[in-house]
Amino acid sequence: MATTSPPTSHLLDVILNTEPAPQPPSLASVEKIVLTIFLSIIILMTVFGNLLVMVALCKDRHLRKKKTNYFIVSLAFADLLVALVVMPFAAIELTTGQWFYGEIFCLIRTSLDVLLTTASILHLCCIALDRYYAICCQPLVYRHKMTPVRVAVMLGGCWIIPSFISFLPIMQSWNAIGIEDIIEERRSVASNDTSCVFLVNRPYALVCSTVAFYVPLALMLLAYQRIYVTAMSHARQIETLQRAGSAPSTTGPAPGLAPSSREGYPPHAAAQTSSASPNDKLHTSSSRMRVETKAAKTLAVIMGCFCLCWAPFFITNVVDPFIQYSVPWQLWTAWLWLGYINSGLNPFLYAFLNRAFRRAFLVILCCGDQRYARQGSYSHAYSLRPCTSANGTSVALRLSFLPNRSYSDNGRRILASEPESQDSLGPL
Repeated sequence: MATTSPPTSHLLDVILNTEPAPQPPSLASVEKIVLTIFLSIIILMTVFGNLLVMVALCKDRHLRKKKTNYFIVSLAFADLLVALVVMPFAAIELTTGQWFYGEIFCLIRTSLDVLLTTASILHLCCIALDRYYAICCQPLVYRHKMTPVRVAVMLGGCWIIPSFISFLPIMQSWNAIGIEDIIEERRSVASNDTSCVFLVNRPYALVCSTVAFYVPLALMLLAYQRIYVTAMSHARQIETLQRAGSAPSTTGPAPGLAPSSREGYPPHAAAQTSSASPNDKLHTSSSRMRVETKAAKTLAVIMGCFCLCWAPFFITNVVDPFIQYSVPWQLWTAWLWLGYINSGLNPFLYAFLNRAFRRAFLVILCCGDQRYARQGSYSHAYSLRPCTSANGTSVALRLSFLPNRSYSDNGRRILASEPESQDSLGPL
């Protein structure tokens, strides 16, 4: 009977609704798998790199002698917490499209996110300032500025300051003042219990972005600009001297060094250096120029990676409240994970490019193989070789003939049996 068979239009609807159905879920599953693998690689690489930096400092006593390395290991600890506490929950929310942990933990997770990422950025700023004082200032100024107490205060500030823009305002909902209706609307669209909505009002966006990014960025730019100018000044001096077919006189202070730096050299050291051949001096000059050029390139890489990773997020963070929160969530997510990637890059920029750290890494990864350990000693015979000074600036010659196997370089006492301990300041 006619009434027992469904209409033709209904059959067409059933066919159209059932045949294409398997296609979208398969695509979504593939996308989830690829995204999960990608995010997992980022998290694992971040954990591995930063954990290796911390273990290297604990294992290698020579690395613990340098104050800058304490900034590096504290930075590694902050980035490690980002990878362990922040990234996994963000990855789960991104791949599943839901938040399973409730509103309270949403606030805690968000506070930790702001706290740890801001602490990471402030550590980068402190490393830049430390290098500025070490390279551009006289040794006595560096010693006065970077005392152990001041280093401890700076490290404490890197962790305490972020708490004033993370847990305090977020747990008190200061970031939501004036935009409660917008937040409730977003939660209703995302079905309340399965979303972690975090929006900020204009005052919080401006204050948070200024403290967490724009002020550190300005300080880093100024510090690295001065370091770059100093490095290029040394390179130009060497180039001028090479054109003239001469090298700097080693009986006086090297270019860029204070006259007082000569006090650490004994009288016979001056006689020894004055007899150096022109070829030795030219080789020293060439080595110095290579060091300064490498330092300038390293600075460009450091600042380029930092700005590339964090500038998009913080620019969007300031702009979004003024355009009625119309930035797509996909763009927010992309910028946020780009900032997270910076925590994975920091070990490579600040430790893996450092020869002393690399050697410590090889010892750890090769289960203590002594082939990669420090060379035990140097001969007591008089020797002359080019080097860079402990504060990153160049000096003409390295003296390794003192009876106590140490020498005074620019007002600092450095062990001659540890020729590479100076480069633990970082990639410079």
